[in-house]
Formats: sequence, C-alpha cells, structure tokens
Amino acid sequence: MNDLIRPKRIVLGITASIAAYKAADLASKLVKSGVDVYPVLTAEAARFVGPATFTALTGHPCPIDTFDEPFPGEIAHIWLARNCDLIAIVPASMNCIARLAHGLADDMLTATVMATAAPILLAPAMNTGMWNNPATQANLETLSKYGYQFIEPVTGMLACRTEGVGKMADVVTIEAAIQSVLRGSQPLSGKHVLITTGPTREPIDPVRYLTNRSSGKMGYALAETARRLGAAVTLISGPTALPAPIGVQTIPVETAREMMNAVQAHVQTANIIIAAAAVADYRPETISPQKIKKNGSAPTIALVENEDILAWIGKSKRPDQTLVGFAAESENLLANANKKLQGKNLDWIVANDITAAGAGFDADTNIATLISRDGAQTPLPKMSKREMAERILVAVSPIPPAL
Repeated sequence: MNDLIRPKRIVLGITASIAAYKAADLASKLVKSGVDVYPVLTAEAARFVGPATFTALTGHPCPIDTFDEPFPGEIAHIWLARNCDLIAIVPASMNCIARLAHGLADDMLTATVMATAAPILLAPAMNTGMWNNPATQANLETLSKYGYQFIEPVTGMLACRTEGVGKMADVVTIEAAIQSVLRGSQPLSGKHVLITTGPTREPIDPVRYLTNRSSGKMGYALAETARRLGAAVTLISGPTALPAPIGVQTIPVETAREMMNAVQAHVQTANIIIAAAAVADYRPETISPQKIKKNGSAPTIALVENEDILAWIGKSKRPDQTLVGFAAESENLLANANKKLQGKNLDWIVANDITAAGAGFDADTNIATLISRDGAQTPLPKMSKREMAERILVAVSPIPPAL
C-alpha cells in the first residue's frame, strides 16, 4: 500500500512500570481509531503484562529480544524503525530514559529507537524520587535536545503508596498526543508562546513576604500543552512546588518587578502571550534588612503599587500578537472579567470563580468562562487543568478543533 494512503503506523513500546497495564487500553483505543499498532515489550515489562495481550489487541507479534525476528525476510528492529510514523513509549521508565539518553541499543525497543528517523514520544512513569533525581532530569533534558517529545507525568497516588509527581498521564491525554503527531504536523510549530504563572513574593524582611495562594498549576499545564503542540515556550514562573516542564525555557522569578523584567526581555518574539500569574498588586515600600522583632506593638508596613504587567503588555503589544489574561474573582465574575478584558486591551480572558468547588487555588481541576474581545463567551465546565489548557489554546490560536 502507498505510504500516502496506508493507515498510520506506530511502534508502541512498553517498559517496566506498574502503569504498563494502561498501555493495553491505549493500544485498544488506537486500533479502534484506525491506527496500525506494532507493540514492543522490554523483558522487564513482560513481568507486568505479557506479549500475548498486545498481540491479541493489535494483531501483530510483540517482539522482546533484539534477535526476535517475527517478520519473514526482515531484520525486525530495522523494519520497525523504517516503517513507522511514530514511536511512542508508554510507560517510559527511568531506566529506559537513561538508556536512550546514553544511546544504548541492547534490546528490541532501544535498537528500534536508535535506528529510526520517526518522531519519538515518551510518557514517563516512575516514583517521585526517581523523577526528581538529577540524573533523570539531566537525561530528560538531553532527550529533549535530541528532539524527543514528552507527555508530562502528573501528581497522584503512586504504586509505592505515596503521593507525588511521577504518575503516568491518563490514557486519553496520551492518545490525543499520539493522534496529534500522527496528523502529520504540530499545530503550534514555529510559534513562540510566552506564559507567566504562579505567585510573586514581595519581601518584608529576610524571612517574611507578601504573597498569594496561586500554585502555578494552570500556567504549567498551558506550558506543557503548548510545547506538546510544537511551540517554543517561555515560562516565567513565580515560586511554585512544580518541576520545570521538559523542553520549556523556564525562568524563575520572585517579585513582580523581576517578572516584569523577564516579560520585557521576551515579549517581543512571542506570538501568543498568556498571563496566568497572580502578580502582587502591592509591595512594601521599604524592606527591613534584618528580621523584624516583636516589641509589643504591631509594625506598620507602608505599601506601594507594583507596575501592572498585564496592562503594560496590553498597551505595547503588536496587532499580530495575541494576549490572553486571567481573572480570578470571588464576586461579579463576568462583569469584572469583561472590565479587565477591555481595560487592559486583551484579546481573550479566562474568568475563574475562585469560590466554586474544584476551581480554587491548588486544585488539579478548574472551572472557567473563556471570553473573547467581541464578547463571545465559552463556558468551560469542571475539567482537569491539562484539558482546560488544550481548550484555551485551541480557542486562542489557529489549531484545528480536534486535538
């Protein structure tokens, strides 16, 4: 069959993780969508789920050893490498990531990866300590430089009965990422997306500061999604507990003035600017060089107003730039959001009622209304922040509706 009309073909690699069982569900969904799936297990992954499962789901043999030759007259790993449109490794273990970063080809999966020119997509899954290990982060950065794409793990309950980052992304998210690559292009390729996120901290003395409850989760979800869709992403982040997204230029800042300086340094090259940060409106007029001690009376702290970063961008942006703001409100949601939209020259605004269950600070879900410059309103019911990030990016940029 001519490559232009044959079904899209992927190599689905499965490595050693308790999340390996989810790869069977993924394989089934992909096959039902018309994708031709060729499964490849590592020997360790076969201890979690057997090759017979994937052969039954995909209709193709599931080789493990480099010397397995299930395709008559062909060298299996070379045939797979040359004839696939994508290699997706789901889950990708810490060990697999390390071997790929160092160019090892000691089993069927890594040999196939090393021989291919196709895009490579990894969905990491591991313990939080393993994910945060400097060696893992260095290996991920190396693979990112090589052009590997990633579906970031999420925070959740892990197999070790602890909660933290490292849980593999859900199958729906992974399938959407695979389908996006298979459509033949990344819709934000060639675009620069600038995102601000998190709180700012305005110091009072060496140990105290003014801040807010922003976790940065929405901004990080936007950065990860924009990167997955092919954009060059700059993330200017106030202090958060979140790991820097893979393949994203992350610039840590503390204060509103530091965030303003970072924005001014990067805004000119941005096509889309998303201001999701919760920037402090005020800062102390003076900062005590020493810790303020109790002396029987509460100190008086004079405040001065910070420069409005969003308003500055709105005044200085070019017609070819798209500016998206956020409005976190506790009352009169739509009225306040529309006032901000018009007053700061935004193209779009995401209005959040922070009092709604599932939409407040630190939540993994969000509820919002997306409002355009012409007043059109799109309700975004309760959904994960990752899904909302996709919905926002689809609306504000030239992305086809189906991710």
